[in-house]
Amino acid sequence: MELLYASCVGLLVSCGVFLILRARTFTVVLGLTMLSYAVNLFLFSSGRLSLNQAAVLGYSSEYADPLPQALVLTAIVIGFAMTAFVVILAIRGRSDLGSDHVDGELPDKNKKVKV
Repeated sequence: MELLYASCVGLLVSCGVFLILRARTFTVVLGLTMLSYAVNLFLFSSGRLSLNQAAVLGYSSEYADPLPQALVLTAIVIGFAMTAFVVILAIRGRSDLGSDHVDGELPDKNKKVKV
């Protein structure tokens, strides 16, 4: 179970980094979202993966740690606000520059690359 969980977090991180390094703003937003999902899963796993344990004290003799759950809920709210802000910036940059490339310039297809 832990190996599958760690593999999913690693896959989300690698996909997120790959998408952040792309030249279009939409893929950068998707990459940031994937990285925030990976961080949320990592924070959630810091409280140890446990089955059939209560999240609230007093309902069971064994309980899950509530701190990682609170951290993940806070991170979800902050991640949603950050994603909304970045999407608004991307829309504004597209309207001002006429391009959705991160640097604002379209790559020239006819220009030869110097090595």
